[in-house]
Formats: sequence, structure tokens, C-alpha cells
Amino acid sequence: MLDALQPQPPDAILGLMAAFRADPREGKLDLGVGVWRDAEGRTPVMRAAREAERRIWEGETTKTYVALAGDPAFLDAMAALVLGPGTPREAVAVVATPGGTGAVRQGLELVRLAAPGAAVWVPDPTWPNHLSILRHLRMETRRYRYLDAAQGVDEAGMLADLSGARPGDAVLLHGCCHNPSGADPSPEAWAALDALVREKGLLPFVDLAYQGFGAGLEMDAAATRMLASSGECLIAASCSKSFGLYRERAGALLAVGGDTGVVQANLAHLNRQNYSFPPDHGARIVSTILGDDALRADWEAELSDIRATITALRERLAAELRRLTDGGRFDFVLRHRGMFSRLGATPAQVEAMCRDRGIYMVGDGRINVAGLSAATVPVLARAMVEAGV
Repeated sequence: MLDALQPQPPDAILGLMAAFRADPREGKLDLGVGVWRDAEGRTPVMRAAREAERRIWEGETTKTYVALAGDPAFLDAMAALVLGPGTPREAVAVVATPGGTGAVRQGLELVRLAAPGAAVWVPDPTWPNHLSILRHLRMETRRYRYLDAAQGVDEAGMLADLSGARPGDAVLLHGCCHNPSGADPSPEAWAALDALVREKGLLPFVDLAYQGFGAGLEMDAAATRMLASSGECLIAASCSKSFGLYRERAGALLAVGGDTGVVQANLAHLNRQNYSFPPDHGARIVSTILGDDALRADWEAELSDIRATITALRERLAAELRRLTDGGRFDFVLRHRGMFSRLGATPAQVEAMCRDRGIYMVGDGRINVAGLSAATVPVLARAMVEAGV
């Protein structure tokens, strides 16, 4: 039987990681993998997470199962963090998931369960794993325009394409810090999008993976909260970036609308089918941080420092490219938010930068800005100019 299996297409990010590790060159630069790195190139444990974990280890007395939906304290904390006070807790169904990817998968499973014939509209471009999961689930996938030629959001094209969606279709949206581009819609475009999905009877499905990495915890959640307050909405929330809990796989799927009890029961049912009880350790770190005023304040302060560092790196890169090119062609880097920007490089130019300079990035020209440092910004800028980006 197993001889009948066919090879699966390789994951571009995982392949990039392997190629980087195998490269023996000194000074090689990894701008592909989406993790925060400090000036020394490390991905440290956040201070509040370390203290929360210490408290958990000292106070934990059992490793027995928690609830099928996850620890209630975590679910309440995530609903408050993502939705704020504008959406009552009793109006939200929530389950814990293995990271943001698990939340995306469970959300798409819920869409398929509720409306088997629904198409899912995704931005072009989007995070490649969105498309991979949709293919695996054999769900109809439609693309809508997102980026324009200047690496900004094609807001008119986005709205025009989505006006062709059928009632009952789902629209996948990046709540902030769009991956791979870093370009987010304007508040006016979000408002128009909200009006469109309600007029057309569409289900917005927000992937909120970078809350706090763009303009701050509240501003990064503003568009998601607007959509949730105006009607049905699904939200896949990740704790990997915001809390630095990459390997702990802490995430949550939130659903607003319908009979909350019925939706909650269906979410728990999907958990049971896929992995039964969700991971708890990372979730408990999050709920411990959010449930303690001092830990939360320290976490928010460190997250603010990370955000400021990324902003400073963007400013350095734009300034260096402006100096080398005598123009502002790359100033879009300043307008982008979060960890990523798409530089507009062709696959051939990306390959040349890797071959000649040991700079690794995704083939579409996406870079992890957080993988840079003050010392490596000039290296990247020079490589881009030499490659003709």
C-alpha cells in the first residue's frame, strides 16, 4: 500500500532552512525563516514567558488532560486580547489549537462542515501554507488581487475581485502585518471590505499571527475587532510571535456569530477528531502572563522594544538603499509593518544574492526584516544593488 504514495511538493521555507544550515560560508545571512532575532542573532525566551514558566513548573501538580477545548483561562484571555471589550465573551466560541497553523486548519474544517460548497478567497500573494492546507482539504480556492506594482495594497482590485464572490463564500484576511508582503490595507479599505462582506453575505476569516508586531496590540487588532463586531467572523490567533512561543504551539480559533453553544460544540468536535486535547504548556504560559498585571506589563514592554527594533531596521534599510540608488524606490519598506517585506526581487535575483553573497530569502523576494541587524543591513542593500533588484 505505501508504495502507492507519491512524493509531496517540498515546502519552500523548510527547504531554505536546510540549505542555509548546509552552507559552510562565514557571514551567511538567513532572512527566510519568520522568527524574531536579537542583535546577536538569537531568538531569546521573553522575560515574562520565562517567569511564567517558572511559576508553572513550581505550582503544577499534574499532567492530566485539561478540557477538550483547552484551558478556560487561556480561552478567556485570548478572547479578551484579540477582541477587546467590544465583543461580549458569551458571544464568542473559542478552542485552543496547536499554534496558529492549527487554528487555520480548524477554521477551514469548520467552514467545510458548515458550508461544504463554499469557496475560500485568499489574497494574492498569501502565506504558502494557506494554499497547501486548502489543497489538502480539497476546498475550492479563489484568489483576489492584493499587491500592486509598488508593493502596496491594490485596494480597488481587492474589492473588485471580492465583489464576485458568492454568498456563503469565505474570505481569508491577514489581520495585520501581511505575510509575505508586510503591506496592510488602509483603515478606509478595511471599512469598505467590512461593508462588502456583509452586503454579499461572506464569512471573513482573519489570520491574526502578528498582533503587537505592527503598530501595537490595540491598533493591530482594530480591523479584526471591526469585522467581529459587525457580524459572523472566524479568527485564527497565534502566540508564536507575540509571546515568542514558537515551539510550544499555542494558538486559538475564535468564532463570532451563530448559536454560540452550537458553534462551541462543533469546535470541540473538530478538536476531538484531529488531536483530542490541545497542547497546554504554551497556553498556560500565555494565560499566566495575561492574568498577572506585572507579567503583562513586562511582556508588553518587551514586545514594544521588539517592534521598535524592527521599525529601526526598516528605517536603516530604506536609508541605505536610498543612498546606494540615489532614489526612494524602496521607501515602501518604511510603509510595511511587521516582520516581513517583499522587495520586488525576481527568483533569478534571489538566486544570485544567495549564490554570490550567502543571503537566503524566499524565492518571491520576501525577507524577514527581524533577521537583519545594524551590521547586516548594508550587506543586504549592497547585494540587492549588485543583483539588479
